[in-house]
Amino acid sequence: MSNYNKLSHTIYKCQYHLIFCPKYRYKVLENKAGVLVRNQIYKLYSYKDGVMAETINIQPDHVHLVLSIPPKYCVSEIMGYLKGKIARKLFQEQEELSKQYWGKHIWSRGYCVSTIGLEEDQIKKYVKWAQARETKG
Repeated sequence: MSNYNKLSHTIYKCQYHLIFCPKYRYKVLENKAGVLVRNQIYKLYSYKDGVMAETINIQPDHVHLVLSIPPKYCVSEIMGYLKGKIARKLFQEQEELSKQYWGKHIWSRGYCVSTIGLEEDQIKKYVKWAQARETKG
């Protein structure tokens, strides 16, 4: 249970692998832009209570994150928040991006998300065990 986080009435471990990329997969996250994105992610998640970045990997044309997000937030809310704030900062600091992204929309609309959790087989075994135990008793 030490790997779990706590809220007032909830014990949880909600980790997500998230991937998002710039429109057209342009390689704009190199050098200063990549550093800026990494710094912004660390800064922004600290403003959301309980959100923690486990791993961040900035590639020239996409971003990989492993985030721990409490159940009081939905993933789409956190993604919208991160993508919006990072885009604003990128356009402020990297004015040359305005030439490539004239509409001030740097990110592709969507993103990829998958959960990271306990072993699926272990969970299925436990649920079957609990069900069998319940029917016996």
